[in-house]
Parts: sequence; structure tokens; C-alpha cells
Amino acid sequence: QLTDAQSASTEDQRRLALLNEQVAQLQRQVAGLQDLLGESRAREAEAGTQIDSLGSELNAALARVAAEERRRAELEAAERARLEREAANLERYRSEFFGRMRDIIGGRDGVQIVGDRFVFQSEVLFPPGSADLSPEGQAQIRSIGQLLLDASREIPEDIDWVLRVDGHTDNAQIRPGGAYASNWELSQARALSVVLYLIDELDFPPERLAATGFGEFRPVVPGSSPEARAANRRIELKLTER
Repeated sequence: QLTDAQSASTEDQRRLALLNEQVAQLQRQVAGLQDLLGESRAREAEAGTQIDSLGSELNAALARVAAEERRRAELEAAERARLEREAANLERYRSEFFGRMRDIIGGRDGVQIVGDRFVFQSEVLFPPGSADLSPEGQAQIRSIGQLLLDASREIPEDIDWVLRVDGHTDNAQIRPGGAYASNWELSQARALSVVLYLIDELDFPPERLAATGFGEFRPVVPGSSPEARAANRRIELKLTER
């Protein structure tokens, strides 16, 4: 019986030692889990701080973008208002200017004022098929150009104006072998000839001039009758904004 009791006691001690070892392992695991939990909480706290910082930076960036958009909208509105004022000023000046020009020019041969344009018939300015100003054409351009130059000095400096010289032809085909391959080239050459004459002979500011050719594509009288073609062969001078 004593031997049996001693054996049972030894077995109990072994079991107790095993249980103690298992408890120790569990305690170590719990300690490890507690460490992991602490690290996780620390990372969460750091992440929360970073999120708060990023949120603040995002809000500041959005505020800067909104302020920049407001500033840009204000600048665009101011620029639109400035351009509208310039256009209104130029229109008012142009109306007064052409009113005075009608009184000065009256019924002068070879030139008309139609709306906001001076219209010269090409026969008055150029020989047929040529872009070289004739003596009579030079006299006409010199006379009108001097009036325009004198009047232009009264235009306010804040108005960005330009005198556009438009060349137009009739719809008759250019003869092969001529100096110009198309009516478009002829109209452009004639407009440029007038512009260069204004610059060379009258010291007209070149930055205030533009030469444009329309060929036969902007007729004032439709058709191919001699009368229609004569009306469509023309040079137009128009005071406009750049």
C-alpha cells in the first residue's frame, strides 16, 4: 500500500510539474500577446496622429485652391470688363470718327464709306491684274491715309486698335502665266501693297496695320455680270480692335 501511495504521489507530482510548465507557457504567450497588443495600439495612435495631420494639410490645400480659384475668377472678370470697356470705347470712337470722315470725304470719286469701312474700287488704285499702286491710287491712299493717321492720334492709348486693309477680287479666273496664281494671291498682294505704301510714305505705325486677302469669296454683289464684278473688285480699310 505504501508503495502504491508513493507511486501515486510521484505521478501527481509529475502531473503538477507538467501543469506548471503549461501554465508558464500560457503566461509567456499572454505576455507576448500583451506586447503585440501594446505595439498595435502604439501604431494605431501614430496612424491616428498621421491621419489628423494629413487631414489638416488637406484642408489647408483645399482652402488654398479655393482662394486661388476665386482670385483667378476675379482676374478673368476684370479682364473681361476691361475688354468690354475697350470694345465699347472703340465702337463709340469709330462711330464718331466715320461720321467726321463722311463729312470730309463727301462724294469723292473712287471711295465710299460703307458702314465702318472705306471702300476703294480696284480700278481706281491698280492697273488690271496688278498689285502695283497707280499714281492715281497712290494719291487716293495718301489722302485717306493722312486723314486716318491724323485721326488715329486722338484714339485713347488704352484702346488696342488696328487698321485692317482687306483685298477683294471678282470671280474671273486668273489668266495662266500671270504674276499671280489665284485671285486669293492677287487680293493679298494688293492689300499688302496698300499697307507698305502707308508705312513707307506716311510713316503709319506698322503695328497698327494688317493686310488680309479674301479673293473672290466675299462678294458684295452676287453674280458674274460686269457690274457685279466691278463692285466686287475693291480694297476696304476698316478701323477695328486687334
